[in-house]
Amino acid sequence: MGKKVVTFGEIMLRLTPPDYKRIVQAESFEVIYGGGEANVAITLANFGLESYYVTKLPGNPLGQAALNALRRYGVNTDYIARGGERLGIYFCENGASQRPSLVIYDRAHSAIAQASPGDFDWERVFAGADWFHITGITPALSEGTAEISLQAVQAAKEHGLKVSCDLNYRAKLWSRERAGEVMSRLMQYVDVCIANEEDAEMVFGIKSGSDISSGSINVEGFRDVAQQLMDRFGLELVGSHLRISRSASDNGWLVVLYDGSKFVQSTEYDIHIVDRVGGGDAFAGALIYALLNKFTLQEAAEFGAAASCLKQTIPGDFNHVTLAEVEALARGDGSGRVKR
Repeated sequence: MGKKVVTFGEIMLRLTPPDYKRIVQAESFEVIYGGGEANVAITLANFGLESYYVTKLPGNPLGQAALNALRRYGVNTDYIARGGERLGIYFCENGASQRPSLVIYDRAHSAIAQASPGDFDWERVFAGADWFHITGITPALSEGTAEISLQAVQAAKEHGLKVSCDLNYRAKLWSRERAGEVMSRLMQYVDVCIANEEDAEMVFGIKSGSDISSGSINVEGFRDVAQQLMDRFGLELVGSHLRISRSASDNGWLVVLYDGSKFVQSTEYDIHIVDRVGGGDAFAGALIYALLNKFTLQEAAEFGAAASCLKQTIPGDFNHVTLAEVEALARGDGSGRVKR
């Protein structure tokens, strides 16, 4: 196998009304599994890396179903702890046109939220590993996961791994003040930070000059955001996907990367959205792959933008695309013609 990458987080049961129905209309739900770091693990497995996912799952059929979903797509689950009360759930109502998508969480007291540091042997997990990825969602779940997340990034650096973190601020999980406090500690051990147009402001008070509600994106403003993040935490690279929300169905999409000296911007894609959930995670996974394979900064931006663009044409959280498909789009083959 190729490089070994480890991700740590919560995988949940996702329930979505079919055919763009609202939750109040639904008489059935489509069953999907997903979660930020699990989505990254799937992307990396699809691209041929040795992809490990770490979490805690209840020892019941729902926990087993989530485990099976990971295994089905080639993710190694050897370090997943079992126990706890329940699998977290989230309901996702897919938006359309001017009606935005809606997410409702039912994840309190989930197995991972009740996990303790003794559930994970990071010495064993990181043996032979090259990269560790986490998001700001996991430490938001509980005091325990905040402590475990800090221990994990500390252990990763002690073992010589590169560490990436997607800030992924979730207002429904914690306050800006608590997020800033916890994430400031974690970021001391991070090499690559991913922060979208809202995250840097919500967590650290750093503004880009974008107006999210109007769809106005200040691309150049991210150079200053990235520089401030680098100065504060000693980062090697800051990346962001930028979404221009024309409606829930049609978005512009591009990627920017900054390494302290060079600022690059990818091709901008116009996407007709099938499912936007996991778009940022697809970018994170593709960026990790690109960096591990020594892509140039511009190549990494194009590869990350193409992978995350394609994800948003696929239902569910996981990015079911091949390396060849991403490479073709990154080279400019965006016609959508039938492959025969």
